[in-house]
Amino acid sequence: MNTIRSRVRPALLAAGRGLVLSIVGPAGSITLFVLTVLSIAFIPLGLGLFTTPRVLASVRRHANQRRLLAATWADVRIPVPYRPVPKNLRGGLAGQVERTTLMLKDPATRRDIQWLLLDMTAGSVVAVVAAGLMLYPVEGVVLAAGLWRVFTDDAYWYGFVPVDSQTTALAAAALGGVLFLIGLKASEPLLRLHFVIARSVLAPTHEQELARRIDRLTETRHEAVDTAASELRRIERDLHDGAQARLVAMGMHLGTIEALIEKDPAQAKKLLAMARESSAEALTELRDLVRGIHPPVLAERGLGDAVRALALRLPIEAEVDVELPGRADAPVESAAYFAVSETLTNAAKHSGADRLRVDIHHADSMLRISVTDNGRGGAIIGSGSGLSGIERRLGTFDGIMAVSSPAGGPTMVTMEIPCELS
Repeated sequence: MNTIRSRVRPALLAAGRGLVLSIVGPAGSITLFVLTVLSIAFIPLGLGLFTTPRVLASVRRHANQRRLLAATWADVRIPVPYRPVPKNLRGGLAGQVERTTLMLKDPATRRDIQWLLLDMTAGSVVAVVAAGLMLYPVEGVVLAAGLWRVFTDDAYWYGFVPVDSQTTALAAAALGGVLFLIGLKASEPLLRLHFVIARSVLAPTHEQELARRIDRLTETRHEAVDTAASELRRIERDLHDGAQARLVAMGMHLGTIEALIEKDPAQAKKLLAMARESSAEALTELRDLVRGIHPPVLAERGLGDAVRALALRLPIEAEVDVELPGRADAPVESAAYFAVSETLTNAAKHSGADRLRVDIHHADSMLRISVTDNGRGGAIIGSGSGLSGIERRLGTFDGIMAVSSPAGGPTMVTMEIPCELS
């Protein structure tokens, strides 16, 4: 019984999703395609300069929504290829001309329009078939249950079976049963095929992907250099203001002790205690500094235990789930550790949550980390925010980060870093 349920439920879920895509998808794609064509046609008249950027932005939102569904419903990843729109565009008519020109010159815009055509045709057909294989058999059962009596005067065609009697109604039910069995096998692959078709057009070409990666790597290289320089200055400052000052004070105390050890043993003993205290404080500060560079627990026990240690120090309840069959390279582990640390700190300070969950696993040569809290939401990746710093840190390793944080919560921060485990 459990085996049958485990096979039927995913197929029915895929059929339901196919039904949603077959209704909502074409409606949105047809509407946006018509608006896009009309808006571009009105550019020579001037009206299109104001409508085209808005219409194309709606097309991009529609495509991004399909990308999200592809990832969540079928685990099909479709990269986002859009060129960033400069923030310093001019205002007025000149700015509208510039914005329209930039969006129309973006190769991703042409691919979006092609996808609208494909989605309203082949994509819709595949979605309808995925839904129909599981839903159409219901009609055959209803006909066999007695609905066939309505069609005694004029036969009703169920597939290729003319239904006008109980016998033909049972034949229709048998055909429905065959379709249902086919649907058990085919509904999920068909749903995936729908998103694969979308990926064939929406995903960037190989040349575009290479250009995007080169731009990304160039940007992250500069950021990595700046981050390394900033980190070096921080270490130098901490050493100068902390451990170095302690050691200088200890050296001065030892010099005074050497001069007083015969003249004033009591004072020398007191200074000796102060020197010992300075040495202990200097050692503590050095350990903290080293821990900030590469935590010992991370080096000794790996990312999972290091994150668990972080969770134990949080002032709120935190659950950590780790599935890692091996260990990543030390730089990747370090980047992931500090990214999780910063995310947990932000959640504890600003989210108002009372519960956190961290999930870490590795699949398809990708280290995936998600941090979820039940706080108030509203977190965004913006200039100067802690999340922006995390994104830059991950970008050094060609990693990405996504934030889902609607008003009222919950907030989910998802990080992915391409790597192999040893």
